[in-house]
Amino acid sequence: MNSVFLPGNRAFSPEAPLVIAELGTSHNGDPAKAREMIAAASEAGAGCVKFQMVYADEILHPNTGEVALPGGKIRLYDRFRQLEVPPGFYADMKEYVESLGLLFLCTPFGLKSAAQLRELGPEMVKIASPELNFTGLLREIASWNLPVLLSCGVSRLADIERALAVLRSGTGKTEGGSSGAVKNAGPPLCLLHCVTSYPAPETDYNLRVLRSLQAVFGVPVGLSDHSLDPELVPVLALGQGASVIEKHFCLSRGDSGLDDPIALPPELFARMTGALRRAARDGAEKTLAELSRERGAELVEQVLGRGVKTLAPSEEANYERSNRSIHALRDIREGEILKPEDFAVLRTEKILRPGLAPCREPFIAGRRAKNFIAAGEGIRFEDI
Repeated sequence: MNSVFLPGNRAFSPEAPLVIAELGTSHNGDPAKAREMIAAASEAGAGCVKFQMVYADEILHPNTGEVALPGGKIRLYDRFRQLEVPPGFYADMKEYVESLGLLFLCTPFGLKSAAQLRELGPEMVKIASPELNFTGLLREIASWNLPVLLSCGVSRLADIERALAVLRSGTGKTEGGSSGAVKNAGPPLCLLHCVTSYPAPETDYNLRVLRSLQAVFGVPVGLSDHSLDPELVPVLALGQGASVIEKHFCLSRGDSGLDDPIALPPELFARMTGALRRAARDGAEKTLAELSRERGAELVEQVLGRGVKTLAPSEEANYERSNRSIHALRDIREGEILKPEDFAVLRTEKILRPGLAPCREPFIAGRRAKNFIAAGEGIRFEDI
C-alpha cells in the first residue's frame, strides 16, 4: 500500500523514494535555461523533473489582483500570461528529461493544457493542490487511467474524499464484457501531503498525517514540500511512509522565477537527496533518533505533529481562495440568462470573492442572474 507503481514494473517506496525536482515555470520559457535546470537537477540526484503547463485564462481572472516582484507590482494574471509557452516547448523538454534517464512530469491547470499534455504521452500526471476540487479536470484526467499524484494542501478530509471519488470513477466503462463486469476503478493514485504557504513553516507540517491519510484512503502517500530547510521535513516524511518527495528547484534563489525564493538551488537539493538516501538506508528509527539529537527533540516533535488532517495555520487564509470556484468572466446584469461562455472555474486568490464549488458548474448555464455580478467575482447561490 505504500509503494507507487509505474509502467514497466517500476516502483517507488520509502526505501527507494521518487525524488521530484519541481521546475514549475522557473525556466521563464527559456529552453536553454530549462535544459540547464534539468541537467543540474539530474546531477543533484532528482529522479523526476516536473513542469507546469500554464495558460492564464485556465487559472484566474484578469481582475485577480497584483503580485509583488523585484521590478515592482504586476497583475498576477499578466504574470501568468508571461509564463505561457508553445506546446512544443514541453515536448522538447520531455525528450531531454527522458534522454537523461529521468521521469518527465507536468501539471495541467485546465482542459486545454490537459489535452496538450495528453498528446505528449506522459507516464504519470500531477494535480496541484488548488485544483483538487476542480471536478471537470479530475474527471478528464481519470479517463486517461495513468498514475496520478494528487497534492492535498489547503484541503480538509472531505475535500480529499470527493477528489478521490472522482478520480476513482475512471472512465465509467466496465471491464469484462458480461453482466458481471467490474467498473473501472480509475488510475493508480498517490496523495502528496502539502502545506499551501510560500514558504511553509517546518512546524506546520504535521507529518504524522501521512500515516493517517494512508490508513483512511488506502493509497500510497508522499510529500510536496514548500519549507526552506533541505532536510528536516523531507527526511522525517520518509520515516512516516512517504514514497514520493517533491521540492521546488532553482539555479539560484535570486533568479526571477515565481517560486525561486522558496526553491532549493543545486547544492541544497543535492544535500536533500543525500539525506534521503541515508535515511532510506538507516531506517526510520535510527534517522529519527539522529535528527532529534541534532535538531532537538522538541522541534522534531513539532514537525511530526498530531497526525490529524486539518488546515495548517499558515494556509488557513488560503482556503477557498487558492482553491477553485465558479467566477463570472464578464459583468453580468440583473435578469440576464447565464451562458457557458459567461463563467469559468478559476482560483479566487486575494481580492475577489469565492463562488460556487466547481461541481456545480453543469447547473449554472440557463439560470437567470438575480442581481449584478461584476466580472471576476464568484457566482453564489444568492446571485442566480
